[in-house]
Amino acid sequence: MEKIADKPMVRYIIRGLIDGTLSTLGVVIGASGADSHIIISAGLGGGLANGLSNILGAFTAEKASLERERINMERKLVKNHGYLKKSLIYKNALKDTMICGVIDGISTTLGSALPVLPFFFLKPNVALYVAIGITVGLLFLLGIFIGKISKENLLISGTKMVVGALLVSFLCFIIENIFS
Repeated sequence: MEKIADKPMVRYIIRGLIDGTLSTLGVVIGASGADSHIIISAGLGGGLANGLSNILGAFTAEKASLERERINMERKLVKNHGYLKKSLIYKNALKDTMICGVIDGISTTLGSALPVLPFFFLKPNVALYVAIGITVGLLFLLGIFIGKISKENLLISGTKMVVGALLVSFLCFIIENIFS
C-alpha cells in the first residue's frame, strides 16, 4: 500500500475520480427532470469538459510551481553551470507534470461517466437513485483507500466521503426543486 501511496499520480487519480463523480452527480440531479438522452448528454458533456479543464488546470498550476522553484534554484546556483531549464532534472519534472495533468483529467472524465451509466439502462426516476448509490459507493471505497494511505480509521475516512456525496446530492436536489 505504501508503494502505491508514494506514486504522485495516485493523488491525481483520487482527486480526479472525486471531482468527476461529484460534479457529474450534480449535473445529473440538476437535469433529472429531463429525458434520459438529455441527462446523458449533459452528464457526459459536463464530464468531458471537466476532465479537459482539469488537464489544463493541473498542468498550468504544476508548471507554474515548477517554474517558480526552478527560478529560485537558478538564483542560488553559479550561473556558469548553466540553467536548470536545460537540465535532465527539469525536463523529467516537466514530463511528470504533464503526465500528472493528463492522469487527473482522464480520472475526472472516467469518474464523471459513472453517475451517467444508469441512464443508459434504467428509467430516469430509478437511474437517478442508482447514480447516487454508485457515487456514494465509489466515494466510500475511495475514502477507505485514502484512510489506508493516511493510516486513519477506514470507516471514518469512508464515511467522510459519503457525507460529502450526500451533501452534494442534497444541495443539488434543492437547486433542482427551486428551478423545476
